[in-house]
Amino acid sequence: MPPPPPPPPPLGRGRKGSAQVFDAALDDAELVVARSALAQGRWTAVRSLLAVTGDEWDRRGHRVTVLAQESTTLAWARDWQLAEPESADASVLLACATVQRALDGKDRPERARETCHAAAALAPADPTPWLGLLTLERTLGAEADVVRLFDEVRHRHPEHHQAHHLMVARLAERRAQAGQDPLHEVYDFANWAAEQAPADSPLAILPVVAHAERYRVLATAGSEPADPAASGHWVGRRARQVMKAAFDWWLEWEHDDHPRRLLDLNFLAHAKSCEGRGAEAAALFHRIGPHATPVPWSYPDRDPYKAFRAARDSALGTA
Repeated sequence: MPPPPPPPPPLGRGRKGSAQVFDAALDDAELVVARSALAQGRWTAVRSLLAVTGDEWDRRGHRVTVLAQESTTLAWARDWQLAEPESADASVLLACATVQRALDGKDRPERARETCHAAAALAPADPTPWLGLLTLERTLGAEADVVRLFDEVRHRHPEHHQAHHLMVARLAERRAQAGQDPLHEVYDFANWAAEQAPADSPLAILPVVAHAERYRVLATAGSEPADPAASGHWVGRRARQVMKAAFDWWLEWEHDDHPRRLLDLNFLAHAKSCEGRGAEAAALFHRIGPHATPVPWSYPDRDPYKAFRAARDSALGTA
């Protein structure tokens, strides 16, 4: 590996506290520019961005999801669709923005479902409308619907990063009272997905994600401490094997351009911090830089800014 970069800059506390620290766009500078333009009503910048993105499905899903989170996106996406009614990109953005509003309780889930199906009809090969539906039903739907929608996404893009994360989060919530079950189905699913993916796929980190999501469920149920570092969840034999395999894979990974790789690195840094492996965590924090993500640092109900900063400061102090 090349020598590590300099220490990351300090995280500055904005006027709104933690809300100012996290940016769902991560390090996608083109997305940040287009998002700012869209907030000013210039939807043509987003049209250009999505046209350039093409069928990079993970990047497309990431970009559309981030844009959909903005409060003004729905209105501008409607304007875009009125101007270009045959635009699949406009339809997909409108669909995912409607999903976000439904999840925020500001629109009817039925409307979100309708807009997603309309977008899917315009772009049959695109997994993004189905990702919108999966995002909605992961929270509101029955498990059979979640599985069906995951299959729709996977049929179009077998390695879809965001869809696998959503599926892991939902599966982790099965049998919340079962406690520390090393045979829980979320672990089986994550291991299966990691094994099915190509060797250079970031789905190799999915077993770590499953471990954190299961901790969230157990801690919320009261069977694990609310402080993950005080939990034995990361120090058992199976857990250590999972963390070592994921870290070793990261050391060998040569395709450091995945749009959501920083989310994976936050999961891995969180795991290494909870495991007490300060030097390994420090290497990850160097690579993360200022791009912290709310999850899993918020698990189960913590201030993610404080949790990330404390773990980072501790790790860099031991490196």
